[in-house]
This record gives sequence, C-alpha cells and structure tokens, in this order.
Amino acid sequence: MSKLRGVFTALVTPMFEDGEIDYEGWRKLINFQLESGITGLVPLGTTGETPTLDETPEEEKLIEIVISEVKTYKEKLSKQGIKRDIPVILGCGSNDTSDAVKYVERAKKMGADYALVVTPYYNKPSQEGIFRHFEAVSKIGIPIIVYNIQGRTGINISTDLLCRIAELPNIAGVKEASGNVGQMMEVILRLGRTKPDFSILCGDDSLTLPLIAAGGDGVISVVSNLAPKPMIQMVEAALKDNIKEAREMHYKLLPFFKAAFADGNPATIKYAMNLRGMPAGGLRLPLVEINDNAKEIVKKALKDCNL
Repeated sequence: MSKLRGVFTALVTPMFEDGEIDYEGWRKLINFQLESGITGLVPLGTTGETPTLDETPEEEKLIEIVISEVKTYKEKLSKQGIKRDIPVILGCGSNDTSDAVKYVERAKKMGADYALVVTPYYNKPSQEGIFRHFEAVSKIGIPIIVYNIQGRTGINISTDLLCRIAELPNIAGVKEASGNVGQMMEVILRLGRTKPDFSILCGDDSLTLPLIAAGGDGVISVVSNLAPKPMIQMVEAALKDNIKEAREMHYKLLPFFKAAFADGNPATIKYAMNLRGMPAGGLRLPLVEINDNAKEIVKKALKDCNL
C-alpha cells in the first residue's frame, strides 16, 4: 500500500427525513466522489453520524456497498488501462478498547484498506492509556490512521506520544485535527521527515494548505462531500509546490470552509448538499437541522464560492 497523499472524503450518511438510511443515495454519493477523481473515501466517521448507526445491519450494509462500489469502479478503470488506488479508510473509533479492536477486525474482514481510530473520548485516559489503546488495535494487521481531535475527545495526543505510537506495527499515519498549527508542524518535523511512509493528513479543511505547505500530505475533508473537484485541485497544486495556484483555490474556498461548520458537522454540510440536490437528507437525534442564521451563511458562501 502506497503512502496516503491527496483528498479523502469523510462521507456523510444519507438519510430520509424519518432518519432511515438512504442506501441508494449512498451509492450515488460514492459514485459522485469516484467520478470526481477523489483520492479515497472515509465512511463511518464523525461526519457519517456513526454513533447513531446500528452495527447490524446498517453499518455492515454501508461498508459492503462502499467496498463493492469502489471495487467495481476500479475494475472499470482497469478495462480502460488505468490503474488507480482508491483506499477505503473505515472509521473504527470507540472509547472502549475492546470495541475498537472489534471494529478494526471487522474493517479487515470486510475489505477496508485502512482503519481510522480516534483517541478514546469521554474517558480521558492518560497518555499511557492512549498508547495501550493504539497498541491493541495495531495488532490486528490492517494499517491504522491515528485520529487526534481534542475538540471532540477532550484529550490531545502529544507529539511525544504520537512518535511512540508511530513505532508500533501497522501505524500508517495521523489525521491531525488538533487545530494547533504549531503542533502540526512539530509532527511533520519529527515524523514526516524521519518516517517517509508515515502520512500526515489534515483534519480541518481550512488548515489544509498550511499543513501541506509545511510538509503534510493532504486532508480528510468534509467540504469535499459537496466540492471534491475544487478540493482536489487545491491539494494537488499544493503537493506539487504550486503554492500560487493552491493559495488562489484556498481563498476561493475559504468562505465555504468556514460556512460548512456554521452550526456543527455534519448538519451544516448536509444542509448545503441538500440545497444542491444531493442525497444527504435528514439527521438523527441529537443532531437537528441548522438554525436560520447558519442557513443564510451557507447560502451566501455557496454563491460567493460558485459552488
């Protein structure tokens, strides 16, 4: 498996207004991403409302569909003489280590390429407890992307600890969503430059360009649910050191980077997708439709960004 570089969409889970999953909409969203040239897909993450999904049959059916659609699309490309990796990075987070192990085992069994494992949330484990959590999932035998997002978990993975975790088997990279640019640059300095196969992916759309300019590898994106092509254009330009083009795209998209989180995620991006006729649909409690002020912010940003 080659190093992860590019744009990876943190997929929404499309639902009908009654909260039931729209599986046909799921197929449409996946194929929209594939046809747009997305680097890879990240189902069952935070943006996918995974805490509200049933493991069986909902999660398993969603996994089966995304694995199948990616396989079919790659086969179609192969017949055209095109070989392209489109990794599926499956969300496998839990604040119970035994459950996280179970989810990573499921990811491996069902054919995912990577498992995205978030810092245990709510429990607030010590740095040693976090290490042992990742030690447990690293033994399953599928590449692991560490997900560091203090704003949601209540605890930060220090760079010292991440360097220690990175020495475990099967640790392939990090989704760095601490929001701390200084910490991101320290991670690049201490891991990106010393472990060439270790991927450093941004977890915040608006910080993608700064991260790549500092030496990072790409983004796990929310905005690319609606606008994959502009995100791909920005990231590809940045990865090629064409900073002028990447900067122009960054500022073109910046209003929507901000608007996409005007009233939380994924409620806001789902509202924007619905405005554009995409099968995003409703939400499950405790998430609710965004407020009227946020709606106006989203509408203006879509217009300003020509999305």
